[in-house]
Amino acid sequence: MKNVTDSFLSLVHWSSAGSFGFNTDILATNPINLSVVLGISIFFGKGVLSDLLDNRKQRILNTIRNSEKLREGAIEELEKARARLRKVEIEADQFRVNGYSEIEREKVNLINSTYKTLEQLENYKNETIHFEQQRASNQVRQRVFQQALQGALGTLNSCLNNELHLRTINANIGILGAMKEITD
Repeated sequence: MKNVTDSFLSLVHWSSAGSFGFNTDILATNPINLSVVLGISIFFGKGVLSDLLDNRKQRILNTIRNSEKLREGAIEELEKARARLRKVEIEADQFRVNGYSEIEREKVNLINSTYKTLEQLENYKNETIHFEQQRASNQVRQRVFQQALQGALGTLNSCLNNELHLRTINANIGILGAMKEITD
């Protein structure tokens, strides 16, 4: 009986082996089947996988080469930019120094110009004061002279009578005649 049961189980087993399907139970799958499938996959997929990996490797190497070229170009551009920056900084320092010295020159020129202007204004002021003093002095002299003349005329008019007046005129005419004879 045991043989019958074993053969029945054996038939059942073989009858299910004739159908095709995937056994998703990992513990129930046959390790030999897995190794055969993996072996076939590796054998046939090896070329494709190798080509894919080689292509990927070449793309990565090309990307690295391009990156290196770009990096070298960027380094060169950076050095050029640094050189330009140094040049500009030197020029800026020169402009700054020249600007400061120009400012100092302008400051000194402005101070000198201001002193000259102040000196000229002081001279003009002194000349104006001197002129005004002379004018005031002349005005005082003219008033004094006019007052003296008016006083003298007033005194003469009060002291002179017609006879004295005629004698003074005759004396002056005589003096003028004598002067005329001397000049001839």
